[in-house]
Amino acid sequence: MSDGTERRRPLVVAIDGPAASGKSSTAKWVARELGLRHVDSGSLYRAATAAMLRVNAVPETWTEAAVLMEVTAVTLRPGETTFHPHLDEEDLEEELRGKSVTGNVSLVAKMPGVRAWVNAQCQRAAEEHSVVVDGRDMGTAVFPKARVKVFLIADSWERARRRLVQRLQRAPDDSEIAGEVEALVQRDLKDEAQTQQAADAMLIDTTFLTQEEQVERIVAMARQAMKGAQGQR
Repeated sequence: MSDGTERRRPLVVAIDGPAASGKSSTAKWVARELGLRHVDSGSLYRAATAAMLRVNAVPETWTEAAVLMEVTAVTLRPGETTFHPHLDEEDLEEELRGKSVTGNVSLVAKMPGVRAWVNAQCQRAAEEHSVVVDGRDMGTAVFPKARVKVFLIADSWERARRRLVQRLQRAPDDSEIAGEVEALVQRDLKDEAQTQQAADAMLIDTTFLTQEEQVERIVAMARQAMKGAQGQR
């Protein structure tokens, strides 16, 4: 018989999916609708990058061991709607959006040890707070017991179009979309091992859905899970 520990655990809504499937923007919206905090795993990779740039401005010489040494000074602190990475007590919010961080974050994101560190930080954030998390392996390796798991997909052409609209702030033409599709296909192949749908995740094809519609579906799932947990007490 359960001692109730499982039921008392904070709610975790885990959102996975391939690149440009809208995971992060959807997760933020879902968290806002539910009154939960959003855990942005990408901000942790950026924090690791910022930490390294402060001590070594030559990214080509970075090693996994060096990055893991620097991230010991990074902490993730709860804010009103999300968690904020800090480095030696300093809020990194502005620094994370800089060109240097953006241009080099992919170097640390592919390091297995850094991925393990990021996943551990996400798990720690969810120990005391109900959260909405998005990223790689969230519903499989990071939060296999999450009560709500979602896997977002969309046609590669639509994912490419959405990404370009966000980047260019205008409607892209077909040739631009075609070029972006090629880049996304290559990214999908590279990320395949870390982009797997959990067996108990709800698959949502967003190709023909508005973001509001997909958010509504996930919020409904989460509220049902919350209601079910309350009914078991």
